[in-house]
Amino acid sequence: MENRSDRLPTDAEIAEINAKHLVSTPIRPADLLFVFGTREDVDRSVDEAFRLWREGFFRWSIVSGGVTPGSRLSECEIIKAAMVARGIPPERILEEHRSTNTGENVIFSLPVIDAALGLKNIRSVICLGNTWTARRYPMTLHRHWPEVEKMLVTVDSFATPRWRWHTDPVFRRRILNEWDKIEPYKAKGFIAEWPAE
Repeated sequence: MENRSDRLPTDAEIAEINAKHLVSTPIRPADLLFVFGTREDVDRSVDEAFRLWREGFFRWSIVSGGVTPGSRLSECEIIKAAMVARGIPPERILEEHRSTNTGENVIFSLPVIDAALGLKNIRSVICLGNTWTARRYPMTLHRHWPEVEKMLVTVDSFATPRWRWHTDPVFRRRILNEWDKIEPYKAKGFIAEWPAE
């Protein structure tokens, strides 16, 4: 059986993905940086988190991610240690260690954020994660925490420019795999439309 993410997208699909999925938002100082756990391009995520911290774009952050197969450390432990090593104060980084997917990242992080900071005190969030997952981060956050303003920063280590993702077989597979999840996840109530159509 052919894997749908191995397909060659049409020009129309490429244009739709570029416009709808690979969104970028203006970034302004936010109350919280939400770092979504990953095993891919961890150094890039940490570099970007440090840049945002150094430039004053957040006061608090949360790193969310559990233990993945083949590791004894959670994604949270690995990423937070790297953020602290770069110079972000450890007391400014909240931790969530149980999640195994994007939905759990948000669901398990909200009580941690509420206990430490109070959800009502957070008005804006910058989502930080991998380029190919892109819009699904703030869409997941929007489903469970619609009140906050959401911004999006994504990273990847592909030499291929983001808008040319379809020309790199690995980048293309990752993007299409994530793009194909959007409508089913919306139908199941895992994510909510963001930004507003």
